[in-house]
Amino acid sequence: MRVIQTKDNSKDLVLSTELPTFLVADLLSCQTLPTLPSVAINVLRIARTEHPSVNEYANAIERDPALTMRIITLANSAFFSRSHTKVHACQDATARLGLDTTLAAVMSFSLLQNRGIDVHYQRVWMRSIIASIAARHLAIRLCPDMAGPVFTAALLQDIGIMALRATYPKESNHLYTEIALSHRQLSESERQLFGCDHSQVGAWLAAKWGVPTPLAQRISDSHGEYDITAPDRLCIQLSGPIADAWLSSHPAQSLVAVVREFETYQGANALSLRHLLENIQEQLPALADMLQMTAPPLQNNESLLAEAQQLLFQQTLQLKARLDTHQSELASLRLRQDELEERSRTDMLTGLANRSWLEEQMHKRFVLCQEQSRIMSVVFIDLDHFKKLNDKYGHQMGDNVLQKFGKTLQSLIRDGDLAGRWGGEEFLVVLPDEDAQAAQVFAKRITQRLEKMPMAHDDQEPIHVSVSIGIACLGDGGFGSADELIDAADKSMYFIKHTGRGGIAVYGDRGATVTPIND
Repeated sequence: MRVIQTKDNSKDLVLSTELPTFLVADLLSCQTLPTLPSVAINVLRIARTEHPSVNEYANAIERDPALTMRIITLANSAFFSRSHTKVHACQDATARLGLDTTLAAVMSFSLLQNRGIDVHYQRVWMRSIIASIAARHLAIRLCPDMAGPVFTAALLQDIGIMALRATYPKESNHLYTEIALSHRQLSESERQLFGCDHSQVGAWLAAKWGVPTPLAQRISDSHGEYDITAPDRLCIQLSGPIADAWLSSHPAQSLVAVVREFETYQGANALSLRHLLENIQEQLPALADMLQMTAPPLQNNESLLAEAQQLLFQQTLQLKARLDTHQSELASLRLRQDELEERSRTDMLTGLANRSWLEEQMHKRFVLCQEQSRIMSVVFIDLDHFKKLNDKYGHQMGDNVLQKFGKTLQSLIRDGDLAGRWGGEEFLVVLPDEDAQAAQVFAKRITQRLEKMPMAHDDQEPIHVSVSIGIACLGDGGFGSADELIDAADKSMYFIKHTGRGGIAVYGDRGATVTPIND
């Protein structure tokens, strides 16, 4: 929050905007900063009172006969007159315009004095005029009670450019004479140069003049992101891009973004861009003439909108094509990631889980069993005499045996079980919710399958292998960790290895004994 004191020190205005310290110092020291004549200052002073009146406005304005005639002419223009009755007094003109619009007119007439020779200055004001017509048209449909304040804020939304041009003539000379620069690009360039954009500077300048705080805040918010929750703010924020499109050398292309925004909001608010453009076309010449400015050439709104819609359609197709490409690339990346994750937990030779994945899953399942009072069994398997097999037939044959055994083991487990290669010729199978007896049944199925099925062939000669199997069940011992459970199954397997191989052993009650199982 920044507190800005008014010129006459009569009241503090608080705006939710912050200007860089150096910028405030430079603005305050600028000798050519835009100022207002006494009549405009008096009108602003009245606007800051608690209950300003039409009569007070009119009395202040009538001190300047030329300004009085322009206010009356404006009130009788087609833009503001809803009847054929002409007004001839400043009080009647002010009553017809309303206090907010009268304030905007007084400030505009005052600020435009002696500025006609500056083409770029006129362009800035022409944008503001078009924006004010657009904002008022939108406000009448979205927030009728706020049409006056919205019109005023839209008309004054670019006054910060005047302050920046006066304070930094050298730096801003190229910036504000670059016609091709879009307004969004202009704001970004301003932020890079000055640490803020002209809407924030405009709010500061308006507050310095003494405008009511809500008006200064609307000026500050005029170039922000669209806010559909605040219709008055949205009208002002939409009005600028509409004016940019109207003044663009390629209006249809510039209008595409506006068409897209209207398609977003028109369903809820029944906005019609065609009617808005027609309203600008109808009202702009008279309002520009009141401000002694030359309106840009009239547009063919029907063809302009048709061209904009066609461009939007083409952009939509291009966007969809890019989106499809991105989605395809994303799907490929996800597939690649899945493949990498699968490889990170898979033993490449057997296709089973690798040791690191087995250990990770064992620890998770061990904790889950403890939390939920469940059991699980671990089956530790070692291929018998595997070194002799390698020495006799070669390592290639040994790899073939391991691959075939891995497929055999995978075919015997059920969903939810986990089989993996622990290392070398050792394998581990995790059987959730199974006790030692069920694990024994599973182990016997392995031995029976190996008896019937050779794991390889050598010159048509079948090669059978036997296994030593150790079993440990979580419910049969006071195991404090997954590692202890695996170690118990490993010890059971080694009991078989040391007593002749080719059998099954179960780790006994409380981890005290190993019970061999006869086939």
